[in-house]
Amino acid sequence: MAYSDAMTSRKTAPRGAAFFDLDRTLLAGASGEVFSRAMREAGLVSRHIPGENLLYKLFNTVGETLPSMALARQAVTLAKGRPQATIQQAANGAAASLAAMVQPLAAPLFAEHRAAGRPIVLATTTPYDLVKPLADLLGLDDVVATRYSVAADGTYDGTLDGPFVWSAGKLAAVRDWAERHGVAMADSFAYSDSVYDTPLLAAVGHPFVVNPDPRMMLMAAARRWPTLDLSAPAAEKADLTKGVSSMAKIPVVNLEIQRLALSFTHPLFFPYAKFQIDGTDRIPATGPAIIVGNHRSYFDSAALAVAIAQTDRTVRFLGKKEVFDAPVVGQIASAMGGIRVDRGTGSDEPLMAAAEALANGDLVAMMPQGTIPRGRAFYEPELKARWGAARLAALARVPVIPVGLWGTEKVWPRSARVPNMLNVVMPPTVSITVGAPVKLAYKSPDADTKKIMKAIMALLPPESREWHEPTAEEIALALPPGYKGDLQHESVRRPGTD
Repeated sequence: MAYSDAMTSRKTAPRGAAFFDLDRTLLAGASGEVFSRAMREAGLVSRHIPGENLLYKLFNTVGETLPSMALARQAVTLAKGRPQATIQQAANGAAASLAAMVQPLAAPLFAEHRAAGRPIVLATTTPYDLVKPLADLLGLDDVVATRYSVAADGTYDGTLDGPFVWSAGKLAAVRDWAERHGVAMADSFAYSDSVYDTPLLAAVGHPFVVNPDPRMMLMAAARRWPTLDLSAPAAEKADLTKGVSSMAKIPVVNLEIQRLALSFTHPLFFPYAKFQIDGTDRIPATGPAIIVGNHRSYFDSAALAVAIAQTDRTVRFLGKKEVFDAPVVGQIASAMGGIRVDRGTGSDEPLMAAAEALANGDLVAMMPQGTIPRGRAFYEPELKARWGAARLAALARVPVIPVGLWGTEKVWPRSARVPNMLNVVMPPTVSITVGAPVKLAYKSPDADTKKIMKAIMALLPPESREWHEPTAEEIALALPPGYKGDLQHESVRRPGTD
């Protein structure tokens, strides 16, 4: 009995559903190769498409790409004139081969959802007529997939019947299904390997990332989404009957993900900035340390990451929530196990999390100023800071390594919402200078904070220590977009306050 029919016999609908992507999620690899073989055997296709095997290999290695999805989008045109019944017959023949590709831990996961009364729905870009036989063979409740329109003579007419079920289109199709069947998205589960399924995963109450592609690894870490590996033999996994969470892993400080994030902090990934880096040998090769830098731009964390990446070490960033919400650099900071600080709560939890990271031998990076100075305050030679770095140092008793940052505001001025990524012909120079460990007494957080900031100031160019009266244009560059605050207050406000 179809799920839609079964629903009519129930007084109330299940609170949520479980939506599964197909390729590289439910299946160990791409279904395209199996479908292609089935089409050739059915006489629908006479030969291989040039480069077809390479495309499948690329998909299995890195997941979905925009070019591959563009080709999939055009497939409806290529299907024009072909009999629907013949395609369905070929799909029936491919179902058994596809079922053999289903990942080992999918079955117990299905069982958990069935026991909870949740319908299991296949949500895939692959055309409905191709995947429906597989869904039936697996006993799934329904299919949300791309549908091809059929002409009166039973052949495809070359147009889509509904949305192209991919990325935002997949979310729209799933939402439509949920509304029609009385299913709440907030109570639903979604599983996918692809970063392009981010809209769907973000829309459900229980997102799970399965065997993620490299880009989805970063997204999962940034959003704290649990990851699952459905490929291992069931005997090697925990008892899944104890709940889905027993097999989930939240990638907060996963070392492999951090190293993947570091691979995206090579200077080549920032062609709109020229880096001048000195003193990275002063960063300890092993063991914990606190990396402290001055704050001039939201680009500061990216600059620090570029420098630290040269040491082949990972680092955890401690910063206010605005840094993690910022485009580009926020994803890097989050993926590398960043520790988010929301000063509105007054909680010591971020400090304790940083201390725990240091106890585990990690590097922790932070900007003691807490926020970027605004207006005239941005140009003051003396750097003022909060006590967080000094308190953390006294708690952990680890080396405090100062770093002087200069020029980051040329890449991303305080007045801009995003960095200037178009300036690749004559990119501004960003200097990153690492100093020797700061000697602290651990008796007074105020005194130790002043020592830390003095050490950072000593690493900045001479012009940083000379006061000059900023012009109106310079003041405007050092203010947030749409700033409506009191400029007179900016020079006296407590460091780190908003």
